[in-house]
Amino acid sequence: MKKQFLFFFLILPFETLFSQEYFPPAGSWDKRSATLSFDTAKLNDAIRFAIASENKNPRNMELSHQLNFGKEPFSESIGAYADRGDPTGLIIHHGYIVAEWGEPSRVDMTHSVTKSFLSTVVGLAVDKGKIKSVQDKVSAYVNEVEVYDSSIDAFKKIIRPFASDHNKKLTWEVMLRQTSDWEGTLWGKPEWADRPDKDSTKWIRPVRNKPGTVFEYNDVRVNALALAATMVWQRALPDVLKEKIMNPIGASDTWKWHGYTNSWIILDKKPVQSASGGGHWGGGLFINAYDMARFGLLTLHKGRWKEKQLISQQWINQATTPTPAKQDYGYMNFFLNTDKKMLPAAPATAFVHIGNGTNMIYVDAEHDIVMVVRWIENNAMAEMVKKMLDALK
Repeated sequence: MKKQFLFFFLILPFETLFSQEYFPPAGSWDKRSATLSFDTAKLNDAIRFAIASENKNPRNMELSHQLNFGKEPFSESIGAYADRGDPTGLIIHHGYIVAEWGEPSRVDMTHSVTKSFLSTVVGLAVDKGKIKSVQDKVSAYVNEVEVYDSSIDAFKKIIRPFASDHNKKLTWEVMLRQTSDWEGTLWGKPEWADRPDKDSTKWIRPVRNKPGTVFEYNDVRVNALALAATMVWQRALPDVLKEKIMNPIGASDTWKWHGYTNSWIILDKKPVQSASGGGHWGGGLFINAYDMARFGLLTLHKGRWKEKQLISQQWINQATTPTPAKQDYGYMNFFLNTDKKMLPAAPATAFVHIGNGTNMIYVDAEHDIVMVVRWIENNAMAEMVKKMLDALK
């Protein structure tokens, strides 16, 4: 298939063009000339680089998962997958689309970018007072969970994910920062089996790390946070996200947030699927690039969309503060450019929502830029950002 990308041209005075903030309405997104603020030859080169740096894993995402995680114990898939499309991207400057390539309308898995949406619905719970403080223990909000077996349409068992001596000490803060060292098995996946490390044993780790002291990227623990958030909201997280965030920012109706085939619980005597925090074992957020960019624009404006504060600025500030045990990580895949280590060419204040694939939403308030890049090699992200910023006039 021939690779294509587009720039957009409209002859208007620069002052007129960007004199007011622009937020795209539902169902459309205005396009503006890249020539007003970019060297289009250099921008052309950046886009060609993104396309040429396509991730080398198979486009069959289940096969790709098995190649990346198939050697793990308990690596069997339990969630939905979909084959992915072409390398894709959008560059948003001052709110307007100035360039796009690939298939930005295509709904694809976004993997761990899902985690940024998860942290957002947790933040909404804090804003609404459903969680009084992120320093509170999760066990004060989540006790017993009734698990539902969809294969037999019946109650299955009761689980207590925050009842052990270690887990009952965990706060929302350490769960959000992936420094909890949560212990246990959830949806058939033991935490020690996700990206096993040298201190994992056959079944358990005999010594737990003190909460907050050690960062460990672990989807079982992320899924425990998603379950806890579901219990706090007493409703499915995709419904919360749609009502509170996606509809107000004008997102399409094409995105879906999946859980696993066995991640069903009972709330108010009804079955509800607990959403997953990414595409590990399948599931997670399936979304197009335009909707990803809208979310990036929301976080660029610190939770504000037009005149309405959808999520508090305080929450976005918290989500973008460094984790003590990992200085370039905020809340749930708000990856930070602390000391400009991740993206040397970008401002230290820039951050990125990142997921496997690689999927990235680059957010740069200093340059008023949001950039979505999908299916690029992970080690090409920094160069892609550099090339795009070098193209700015």
